[in-house]
Amino acid sequence: MNDDVRNIALGVIAAGISAALGWLARTYLWRRKLRRKQVFFGLPDNSETLFVVNRDPGATEPAVHRFDVFALLELSALIKDCGANMQLMTQDVSHQGFGERTEFCVGGPASNRRMLAHMSAMLPGVRMNTEKEKGPNRGAFRIGTETYRMEPGTTEYVLLAKVAAGRQTRPVFLFCGQRAITNQAATRYLARNHERLARKHGSGSFVLLLKVVNSQAYGPDLVEVVADVTRSAQAPFPEPEETPAPATPAS
Repeated sequence: MNDDVRNIALGVIAAGISAALGWLARTYLWRRKLRRKQVFFGLPDNSETLFVVNRDPGATEPAVHRFDVFALLELSALIKDCGANMQLMTQDVSHQGFGERTEFCVGGPASNRRMLAHMSAMLPGVRMNTEKEKGPNRGAFRIGTETYRMEPGTTEYVLLAKVAAGRQTRPVFLFCGQRAITNQAATRYLARNHERLARKHGSGSFVLLLKVVNSQAYGPDLVEVVADVTRSAQAPFPEPEETPAPATPAS
């Protein structure tokens, strides 16, 4: 074998080794990224997940609001990437506990009874005005001592929460918005930022208050984080201060 043939053979071998090492490195990084996603969502391979959606209160017949359908599509891609299976249920037929499988619950407490139960059990420091009459406080959030009112189409709020009761239980993700489009905005935010949220919060719980800006122009795309309200949301709701009784004049 002359030097030219030997150099060509060595070059081919070196190229093959480099390609194999590159493939192994990419596969390792991909698997590590997948495992982190699965841990964050509580979705190991072939696990089961529950998606609970509210029914459109504005429809005359039982139906799911189109923005909640879009929210389902946002989340279904994440669930599929994790190699998990999804079961879809409406809020009025879901009668089971939580913790055995990851759950995604969409819709406010006025139209989703399961969301109402979850908020009462997991987010005692949050109140949402569910009155149907129009007014400045309709749909307003009260978190601790702060109140967040919406301006429909201009400034709207949504809670994005991941609640994990313990290491052996699957988390519950809550998307509780003042309007249906804000639910989709929260699911889209989670889909785009789950890696950053995983680095910050790990497998633990968090509650974020998001603001959807000018949804009538930008839809669910323009979202800002108002605050991390985990501590206030999970603390007991502050009781109103009692007004002291007027002093009785001395006789």
